Amino acid sequence: MTVFLLEDEKMLQSAIAEYLAQTGYLVQMSEDGMEAYEMISQNEYDLLILDINTPSMNGLSLLEKLQNDKRYIPTIFISAITQIEQISKAYELGCYDYLKKPFHLKELTLHIDRLLKMADITSKNHVKISKMYTYDLQNKRLFFDNEEQTLTPKQAQIIELLASNIEKIVDFDMLRYDVWDRNDIDNATIRAEVHRVRQILKEDIIESLKGVGYRLKRIK
Repeated sequence: MTVFLLEDEKMLQSAIAEYLAQTGYLVQMSEDGMEAYEMISQNEYDLLILDINTPSMNGLSLLEKLQNDKRYIPTIFISAITQIEQISKAYELGCYDYLKKPFHLKELTLHIDRLLKMADITSKNHVKISKMYTYDLQNKRLFFDNEEQTLTPKQAQIIELLASNIEKIVDFDMLRYDVWDRNDIDNATIRAEVHRVRQILKEDIIESLKGVGYRLKRIK
């Protein structure tokens, strides 16, 4: 697991990086917000640990800028700041956790472990279709850029069946059985409804297999 650490207190930065490395994490770090933004933009990280008050760009602005770039990475803020406005801002931006300085290094790893468990639960329940589209299998909801998409009941059933069988062929009989409750619906009716679904989607994620059915494909 690769962690990026933004912390401008050199002694604390070194202590955190050394401790995380000893516990098995790969750590890259910076004490400058703008430099951190450039590094994160050019590399892949599993977790961000961000201080708030840092040179050139603070941690809150950094996270906001990353999200504007459609980069969503689990984040823990560490800071001596106690103002509720800034703490609230951190959570509004989507941080998973907030740790107030000073803290014991073991406490940080406990927060990381909790975050990873949350992320694991989420990943099991969510099907990633593309960079923008995900499907929540548990709650049967389609999301684009983390925003739930409005579907009719029939459209939602079609998406659910396709997402539950992603990269697999869903033939007309499966659609008749699961979406139309085994009713004797002709293929033309099914094609028309799937066509309506495809029209409202913002990406072409449903592949048509002529005379057979459909397949939900992942787009990298």
